[in-house]
Amino acid sequence: MPVWRGSVVREYVEAIGIALLLALFIRTFMIQAFKIPSGSMIPTLLIGDHLIVNKAVYGFEIPFTYRKFLPYRTPKRGEIIVFRYPNDPTKDYIKRVVGIPGDRIEMRQKRLYINGEEIPLERLGPAPEFDAVLYEENLDGHKHKVLFSNPSPSLGDNFSVVVPENKYFCMGDNRDRSNDSRIWGFVDFHFIRGKAMIIYFSWPPTQWTRIFHLTR
Repeated sequence: MPVWRGSVVREYVEAIGIALLLALFIRTFMIQAFKIPSGSMIPTLLIGDHLIVNKAVYGFEIPFTYRKFLPYRTPKRGEIIVFRYPNDPTKDYIKRVVGIPGDRIEMRQKRLYINGEEIPLERLGPAPEFDAVLYEENLDGHKHKVLFSNPSPSLGDNFSVVVPENKYFCMGDNRDRSNDSRIWGFVDFHFIRGKAMIIYFSWPPTQWTRIFHLTR
């Protein structure tokens, strides 16, 4: 093989190797794709939405462990996070942060209270496509839509808990149809994989208008 051809092949191999290592680094420490598998976050996120998750904002995850290091900051109320399911860390869940460490979280007749203050909830009207009623919740100035079933099953009504240190209380926006902290408890900070950023794809085609929408 001519020297020049061998040199070109080597350069291509090196470039591909570097690209693969860079992609692996980015996926491990920076961003990751996540697909919405259930309806627990309707109407904010729909089944078939594909998200980009920022893995660096809450700290870098040490590979093959459930530990994080160098956190830029901790999650805030109202943010949507992806985390390892506490009862089975091999599974990823996505919910909204409702309570941060030290918060007292209460539910009274389906109304959410944080540290004794009722969280504003404005009724927007029926959502027949979801067999529910649509509301807008204002969580520390973070406005987002939530659903309540009509009629509604009883799910975690009338309770009071205090969020422990390094733990978070998370709920789905589809409030009566969400498997969340009201059922299985708190999310450990080190189980949090990242913050949901943007919908980069959605299926079926009827949901394509959602592509490139920021999550909020």
